[in-house]
Amino acid sequence: MSTPGSLFPSTIESLYCDHHAWLKGWLQRRLGSAEQAADLAHDTFVRLLHSERVPARLDEPRAYLTTVARNLVSNHWRREQLERAYLEALALAPRDVELSPEDRAILFETLLELDQLLDGLPPLVRQAFLLSQLDGHTHAQVAEALGISIPTVKRYVVKGLQQCYFADLSFVS
Repeated sequence: MSTPGSLFPSTIESLYCDHHAWLKGWLQRRLGSAEQAADLAHDTFVRLLHSERVPARLDEPRAYLTTVARNLVSNHWRREQLERAYLEALALAPRDVELSPEDRAILFETLLELDQLLDGLPPLVRQAFLLSQLDGHTHAQVAEALGISIPTVKRYVVKGLQQCYFADLSFVS
């Protein structure tokens, strides 16, 4: 059953049949990997199936698919960047702090969730929050590093904390 304003499954099937090969090629040129392109092309159509904001009729289906796929590519690269940083940090950790594979997976998923959560903040707010909370800088150090006032740093840190607090509450409800 289709939700109001969304594409019917038969329409998505038609989109898939008409444009999947093109989208996969488009993604492969950007990613340089046939496997990643196939995965993200698949994810693009899955997203369409689950989205409630897809227009009932698409005048430019390739433009729409490209927009959805671009967002997925951006998320893919961001996840890879975060994973590289995580693996580098693990490699630098003392050997007596060795984590089990399960703990590593849980920690990485938590990092991904935090990254997504903080992505909702403006860049300067996010940077001030991370410098303060993750790097342990004082408000004065953050203010100096970012060229902003200490009261602004305090406001930004509070915004970051609120973002985390309210997101945590949304998981409970």
